[in-house]
Amino acid sequence: MVMIRSKRDWELPERLATPEAVYWNRRTFLKALGYGALGAAGLLPMEIGAQDERMVKELEALPRLAAKRNEAFKVERPLTAELVAGRYNNFYEFSRYKDDVWEHARDFKPLPWRIEVGGMVQKQKTYDVDDLIKRMPLEERVYRFRCVEAWSMVVPWIGFPMKALLDDVQPLGSAKFVKLTTFMNPKVAPRQTESRGLYGEPWPYTEGLTVAEANNELTLLTVGIFGHVLPNQHGAPLRIVAPWKYGFKCIKSIVKLELTTEQPATFWNTLVPSEYGFESNVNPALPHPRWSQAFERDIGTRNRKPTLPYNGYGEYVAGLYKA
Repeated sequence: MVMIRSKRDWELPERLATPEAVYWNRRTFLKALGYGALGAAGLLPMEIGAQDERMVKELEALPRLAAKRNEAFKVERPLTAELVAGRYNNFYEFSRYKDDVWEHARDFKPLPWRIEVGGMVQKQKTYDVDDLIKRMPLEERVYRFRCVEAWSMVVPWIGFPMKALLDDVQPLGSAKFVKLTTFMNPKVAPRQTESRGLYGEPWPYTEGLTVAEANNELTLLTVGIFGHVLPNQHGAPLRIVAPWKYGFKCIKSIVKLELTTEQPATFWNTLVPSEYGFESNVNPALPHPRWSQAFERDIGTRNRKPTLPYNGYGEYVAGLYKA
């Protein structure tokens, strides 16, 4: 039987897709999209300089990851330049500011790294992240990424479905939620020393998904980006990407997954419950208390675009939220 697949309205024609060679060749990529076109157009968040040269060298030194692109996931916008995506990050363990996260996180050592998976499962396990990379079905997916602060980007993540990990530990039928926890190490993440301090921040950073969300085909346990392992500012060595949710749900540098019967407390929902709900799906019709969510700014092109419900992934996930 021949399977006929209808083209989704958010897919990009292949002739308009960013060529894979653009980012496989780092120096050509930098010239074409960093120092050249983007710099001339004023599209970088900061001036090009010695810091950018250093970042390029650091990115070039990262181990490569071989993963075939999953062509089922395409985006109608071009990839964000890696230099731009690498210098505009939220990672509050290291900084409250986006443009210096990568510098503050430079001394963070993501290897060796172990991930505990337990709670309401038949097989509690502890994984070495290198072993996971070797044994799990890695693939590359180009996803939109939408921050709750109304900026967005498009990047090629490398990872494996979270469902593959959950299937390996066999959740019990009573499990309803997955609690995710990041590392706790104030020696390398200076802002963790402010635990329950001036801002009342509940370190370590925690997040959560329902089991149904965790098992959704979009939910990616991510170990790489732009053809190499994750750099520190993107959440090395393992993070979540759930592209229909705001970026703060995509917890970085995970050390523990716990299957639970009760909805877990999460970092931002605990800190500012009036602003950040547990679900936090991208919704242009639901404004943040301090700004509209109807539009977003692409950090690569600086173009202002209407925000799509579920960030354009409603076909995959809308059914999760029907009463």
